[in-house]
Amino acid sequence: MAAKFKKKKKKKILIVDGYNIINAWDDLNELSKINLESSREKLIDYMIEFSKYMGYKTTIVFDAYNVKNSAGYEEKRSDSVEIVFTKEHQTADSYIEKYIAELPNKEFIDLKVATSDYAEQQIVLGKGAARISARELQLDVMKSKEKIGEKNSSHKKTIQRNTIGDRLNHENREVWDKLERMRINKK
Repeated sequence: MAAKFKKKKKKKILIVDGYNIINAWDDLNELSKINLESSREKLIDYMIEFSKYMGYKTTIVFDAYNVKNSAGYEEKRSDSVEIVFTKEHQTADSYIEKYIAELPNKEFIDLKVATSDYAEQQIVLGKGAARISARELQLDVMKSKEKIGEKNSSHKKTIQRNTIGDRLNHENREVWDKLERMRINKK
């Protein structure tokens, strides 16, 4: 009897260079000029929805390189998204590179890094990860939003009113007729 080998499903990981994406997406960039915190939150919201839909474990890295006395900060925002603020004198790029280098069993991981920084893309590729540009990520996020919207609208269409008439089959036609006569006589 031949042994059956089950192919191990790859874990999907997405690492997002937060400020790089904010600066590349028009809506987030405009918002950041008014309120940087709101821009970060909007990116996080996009990534939570996208990650859940696509099955990614996502880490969004925000650079705190010039923030005095920053010890760094990590926050789990959902089952699928973690937020990282780097510590003082640590760039998002260096955090991402270290993160990738420390991942065990890379052959079982579908790893993507979202950044439009060309130098970072080359380093990421050299470490065995795939790169995705800010524009590609934006297109993927918008496509997933459309599909989620389509799925929700088709689900709403399939929800129907559940009446007694729907439950009665042709064999119970007499019962249906009696109920209908009772309804009409009450008017």
